Amino acid sequence: MSVTAKLLRVFRVDQQLRGLQSRLQTSKRFLAAQSEQQQGLDAKRKALEGQVRQLRATLANEEGEVQRIEARSVVLREQMNNAKTNKEYSAFLAELNTLKNEKSKHETAALEHMSGVEALDRQVAEIVAQLDERSRMVAQADKDCKSKETEIRDRVDELKSQRDVLAKDVPAPALAALEALIVSRGDEAMCGVDVLDRRNHEYTCGGCMMAIPMERVNSLVRGNLTNCPSCQCILYTEEELIVSRKGTSKPAKSGAAADRV
Repeated sequence: MSVTAKLLRVFRVDQQLRGLQSRLQTSKRFLAAQSEQQQGLDAKRKALEGQVRQLRATLANEEGEVQRIEARSVVLREQMNNAKTNKEYSAFLAELNTLKNEKSKHETAALEHMSGVEALDRQVAEIVAQLDERSRMVAQADKDCKSKETEIRDRVDELKSQRDVLAKDVPAPALAALEALIVSRGDEAMCGVDVLDRRNHEYTCGGCMMAIPMERVNSLVRGNLTNCPSCQCILYTEEELIVSRKGTSKPAKSGAAADRV
């Protein structure tokens, strides 16, 4: 068996592994995205709750000032009733009027702060509702992720063992070349040769669709590790590519396989 054929066996097992692991990685990415959104909502909730606390404290201060002014106004009214001179009465009246203005300002501010607290409370309630929904999605995504992980674990272990056995039969440089191409090209690390015209020796790479020179085809037929001159993938074929010396094509596979190798 040629090095290319041995590599192809390893490559196809790798493809199965990547397919299984891709499903799991998709689930993990979805879980991570949902968790990130959950954390974002929770951070927003905490920030809003912090604003509510600050606003409530400010509201309490305003209400306290209103109560202080009301208490002082009661005292002033009593003093006005007991004033002995017009001068005393006028002084108490002036202070009372000043307090009325201050009270009005604090009451207005208190109402604004109260409206702000109510608005923030509504926002917090909305965030909490969204957070509850997101938490359920995170829980379900986590469940799905663990389920997929359990579902594919045995098959992944089986394929990894199979891959290890097959890889031992491949020369280290060739295996390293394949692994490097898998990193950069994924499922197009190895591509079959497409036969356009067997008699006229017209072949293309199944990956990039570019023409393959005849010397590369001959190299592949001889069992040498051969790369596509355009995309650098490792080429392979599972049928005879070269026309026989008598001018007749060697038997090819029927159906679609005859046009794709």
